[in-house]
Amino acid sequence: MRVLAFLDGTLADPDQAHIRVDDLGLLRGDGIFETVLVTNGVPRELGPHLDRLARSAAMLDLPAPDREAWERTVQLVIDNWPRGEEMALKLVYTRGIEGHPAATPTSFALGMEIDDKIKAARRDGVAVVTLDRGFDADLAQRAPWLLLGAKSLSYAVNMAALREAARRGASDVIFTTPDGTVLEGPTSNVVVARGRTLYTPPPSLGILPGTTQGDVFRAAERAGWDTEVTTLKVDELGTGDALMLASSVRKLTRVHTLDGERLPDSTKVHAELAEIYESQYE
Repeated sequence: MRVLAFLDGTLADPDQAHIRVDDLGLLRGDGIFETVLVTNGVPRELGPHLDRLARSAAMLDLPAPDREAWERTVQLVIDNWPRGEEMALKLVYTRGIEGHPAATPTSFALGMEIDDKIKAARRDGVAVVTLDRGFDADLAQRAPWLLLGAKSLSYAVNMAALREAARRGASDVIFTTPDGTVLEGPTSNVVVARGRTLYTPPPSLGILPGTTQGDVFRAAERAGWDTEVTTLKVDELGTGDALMLASSVRKLTRVHTLDGERLPDSTKVHAELAEIYESQYE
């Protein structure tokens, strides 16, 4: 099941060709995207996702996204999706056709079913390895042209990291700097629970400000937890009460194994936080 809609309000057959071969999103990864989880017809954190889409567009010098048009397009896909079924909704925005005199961005929303592997990760947790991302913690501020913190279509490194994790017997990655500062996952933010406090690394390190991570933190605060955005080191990851990855489609996922070492059981802590997060959408 897939539903494809363009920003002009038209639905299209996702099994037919629609993107030109000279679109810069295809040729150079010159574009941005967001992935929104839709449950019971409600897009989760749509506002923060569209805010982040606009920030990424500004970083890439793309025209500012038409927020109202994106909201209409999102609703169009939802209206054509079976009610009650979960959906992963991708919002894609590229620079368009290379060298075209009237070049305009290519913009579309694609609704897709949730993969069984994602459902298994939600239920069972994941094994993770740490991998050096190869840049220092202050690089984003020193070199903004590297687009650290933009959600661009250039995901080759992220996908290569996930393949390396699979070669090491894991299913996900936590990136670090050469000095052991914790960054993020290829498609997630890192969350550590210690006592009644949640911790996550700051976006100033050149990582994406997480929509789901932010939503989890706000829900946890309402439930009496404390939260802190702060620098974490690799040796802190296994010393808390729970290590988790937050992402839109996988939600809040428990990490049960880190670099081949089984972590202490965090099932209860994860279950409590997952329930706090989910309860706001019931």
